[in-house]
Amino acid sequence: MRAWIYDCWNHIMDAEVNPLRHIPDLQVRHMVMQILAFMWSAVFSIAIAESIMAFGISALVHVLFVAAVVVTVGTFKVAEHKPSMFEWRKGYHSHGRGRTYTIYRDKQGNAHKVELPPGDPGGEHE
Repeated sequence: MRAWIYDCWNHIMDAEVNPLRHIPDLQVRHMVMQILAFMWSAVFSIAIAESIMAFGISALVHVLFVAAVVVTVGTFKVAEHKPSMFEWRKGYHSHGRGRTYTIYRDKQGNAHKVELPPGDPGGEHE
């Protein structure tokens, strides 16, 4: 039963498995999934709650969910095909230490600038 539910989910929701896999452009695939999400959220919200407000909430949640999935899949694809995109550049330093000073706060929360010694590489991991 569990495998059947998993297969049903993938055949509907996974654009690499369902018939949308034949659309080569990832953005077009995403748009089609968004339109389908709007349609189904409208159907369920009107059928269950008989309310347009329920549709609005459901549509917003679907947009956020599908967008999060697309960002995740896009990140995974970039990591798979271009892992160099995630490598730090030579000479990179965190913002506060990337120059010649950093900002510290005292016990009262007041900020003050602290000059760094010449040649300090900066960054919190060095």
